[in-house]
Amino acid sequence: MSKSIRIHQHGGPEILRWEDTPTPAPAAGEALIRQDAIGVNFIDVYYRTGMYKLPSFPAVLGMEGAGIVEAVGDKVTGVAPGDRVAYSSSMGSYASRRVIAADRLVKLPDSVDTVTAAGMMLRGLTVQALLRQVRPLQPGETILVHAAAGGVGLLLCQWARHIGADVIGVVSTEKKAEVARQNGATHTIIGLTDLAAQVKRLTGGAMVPVVYDSVGAESFIASLDSLAPRGLMVSYGNSSGEVTGVNLSLLAVRGSLYVTRPTLMSYVAKRDALESAAAELFDVVASGALKVQIGQQFPLSRAADAHRALESRATIGSTVLIPD
Repeated sequence: MSKSIRIHQHGGPEILRWEDTPTPAPAAGEALIRQDAIGVNFIDVYYRTGMYKLPSFPAVLGMEGAGIVEAVGDKVTGVAPGDRVAYSSSMGSYASRRVIAADRLVKLPDSVDTVTAAGMMLRGLTVQALLRQVRPLQPGETILVHAAAGGVGLLLCQWARHIGADVIGVVSTEKKAEVARQNGATHTIIGLTDLAAQVKRLTGGAMVPVVYDSVGAESFIASLDSLAPRGLMVSYGNSSGEVTGVNLSLLAVRGSLYVTRPTLMSYVAKRDALESAAAELFDVVASGALKVQIGQQFPLSRAADAHRALESRATIGSTVLIPD
């Protein structure tokens, strides 16, 4: 038997149940992983609450993890038992053991341990997509990053500075502002009050060519107001709720703005794209330019506490679950 966190309905953190589950056997094209660590992300909250649709109940949440391959099914050639592997964007990670399509796994280099990998795969590949594919960031540009002390935000700040950009980080407290500055933010802004006016002051009136916004409804208009004409609003999360009912004239009157809502899977759907993105991520980590901060660790059985901390914005950096 294995242990899993499952939900039987949508709701708050209290619906996360610690249950015995049969250890699955890998089918053709699959691998069985004994998990060392599991990443916790806001997308898990979206599925738990029903913002994103689950195929059925009971369901095991979680999109990211790392561990050791224990067995493989037929026609698997890319990984073998004993390999250290990690993955992102594959539902069902809140478990001590799980099966996963083998072509979604990447082997870990010796320089990356499994706990760090579990806290960086989804976030790190997301940042690679945001900065290198959605809109290739150029040296000398100034960008605005919301939730700059969060799991994705810290990596965004670091990687953007590595590229040679200046980062204005938006955070909720002075403590988080200090963390963001330590991780590459050139300037920090606390809260959303008069955000555009502060961005205007910091940029000498130029505003920014791109905003990376994971907050959603609460920050959407302030983000648009912070953009230069023909700027790009990258909305990649909804921690304050979904952006709905958008009037396209909001983009026109602010200078022909662009808006995109990227998801990581669109950028790593093909095997070669996943391998290329992961290789670049591992290289940047190995160079020391990207330092993954595991701010919180919880036993897997206490996944509900991890969700409460994440939703209350009490976390810094990445949060991981360790199987009990």
